[in-house]
Amino acid sequence: MTRRGVLSRIASGIILAWGWKRAVIALLAGALSSLAMEPFNAWPVLFITFPIAVWLIDGSAAGKRRGVPAAAMAGWWFGFGYFVPGLYWIGYAFLVDADTFAWLLPAAICGLPAYLALFTALGFALARLLWRPDSLRILSLAVSLTISEWLRGHLLTGFPWNAFGYALTEPLALAQSISVIGIWGLTLLAVAIFASPAVLIDGGTTAKRRWAAPAIALAVLAAMAVFGGIRLKLSPTQLVDNVRLRIMQPNLPQDARFNYSAKADVMQKYLSLSDRSTGPKSTGVRDVSLLIWPESAFPFFLSREADAMAQIAELLPKGTVLLTGAVRPPELPPGRRITRAYNSIYAIDHDGSILSVYDKLHLVPFGEFLPYQNLMEKIGFVQLTKVQGGFLAGVARHNLELPNAPPLLPLICYEAIFPDEIAIGNNRPGWMLNLTNDGWFGISSGPYQHLQQARMRAIEQGLPLVRAANTGVSAVIDPVGRIVAELGLGVEGVLDSGLPAPVAPTIYARVGELPAAVLVALVMMLVLLRKRSPGSC
Repeated sequence: MTRRGVLSRIASGIILAWGWKRAVIALLAGALSSLAMEPFNAWPVLFITFPIAVWLIDGSAAGKRRGVPAAAMAGWWFGFGYFVPGLYWIGYAFLVDADTFAWLLPAAICGLPAYLALFTALGFALARLLWRPDSLRILSLAVSLTISEWLRGHLLTGFPWNAFGYALTEPLALAQSISVIGIWGLTLLAVAIFASPAVLIDGGTTAKRRWAAPAIALAVLAAMAVFGGIRLKLSPTQLVDNVRLRIMQPNLPQDARFNYSAKADVMQKYLSLSDRSTGPKSTGVRDVSLLIWPESAFPFFLSREADAMAQIAELLPKGTVLLTGAVRPPELPPGRRITRAYNSIYAIDHDGSILSVYDKLHLVPFGEFLPYQNLMEKIGFVQLTKVQGGFLAGVARHNLELPNAPPLLPLICYEAIFPDEIAIGNNRPGWMLNLTNDGWFGISSGPYQHLQQARMRAIEQGLPLVRAANTGVSAVIDPVGRIVAELGLGVEGVLDSGLPAPVAPTIYARVGELPAAVLVALVMMLVLLRKRSPGSC
């Protein structure tokens, strides 16, 4: 039997599968697809799994209502299989305070993937509505999944984690296309490229025509690699003059960060670690321009602890600024009890004065607030951080101005995964700062995925990104995505580095999602025009 014969036989088995067999095929294909993401980056597996998705939708034609419900169900199982192994690490957060939250572990590991899989189901269903029995169905799937992935990234506060486009962000040369078309344009290309081998089993066409779609897909992949290679070669890492960074990674257990009784120990660790000598030429914090501590660094309100502020002032030499995460109380009348707070970044000068503050805008559902907060609290629910009433959201994203370094754009925790929320406009900063606490998720794939997605924001904007994480991975990333310096996951230490200089604003930085929207619109028009032609299914 020829290779095409073997492939056709496999495809026929998938197309004709029904009931539980069909669900298992979709589930396993989705699970295998998760290997395309960090820390594995085994994206060639998608050349197997996305053709399976195409054949599952082909087989939906036997179902009722033009096969749309059957396609949606296949899409849900594919999505569920993709998100469970891709997001299993979220369950670690429910074990930090196991007595309170361990019972919710099944909901965390299976409930969130079940919800997110609804968007994959929508993508498969929309693809089925646009389906034709020819090679153009590859584009139908690509445009439909891009739309559903965009919706996943925006509806109900959004969660674009592990969007399919991230499969094409490693090696670094491939990732450079994100500077033009963003993650949603990259998602469209990724699905179309990886699904293209599905047409090799099509009957009624010559071998030359069957190979046209895979050949075009490989040509696009090669063009992306060439474009990325040229961009990397033309953009060597350059450093800002007279700016020295020190990132402190304490690697503290998550429970210690919310335990007020650990106040003295936490402060002492931060102070001693920040001033640690890292070599014969190191003078600790004395030759540092910016000392950077991670998100929510203290189990107390920093600005209301005079002794802590005095210790920070004593640590910082003149000319050094501390950038640190901290929980910030709101302004309240004297004597009124504080029940809610902001998740913030402080810039603190060498004399202990607060230069500027940024309050986190995009809060984490169930982590920093509960949907229908008052009602949920009345029936006994509480978010992971146990802040009564939930955290308060900031008012606007803004740059932090510093006396001894370029202005920075602050991003707290997973704010770095929302590309279209980094609205820079005319007030372009010199770099981005991402403070996070991935200690909730232990030694797992989650922190690596978080780092990779934050790294893409640097390429999109043409701005360096500095990342400080409690347990890692802390890193300094140049504006084309190179990791200049890195401190690994689960490591205690300090990371010394210069500050990379930005490059010229990218196309994405100038016009945002417009190129991706135009690309999606053109593909949709092509699909719809072909759909209306004779012989459409």
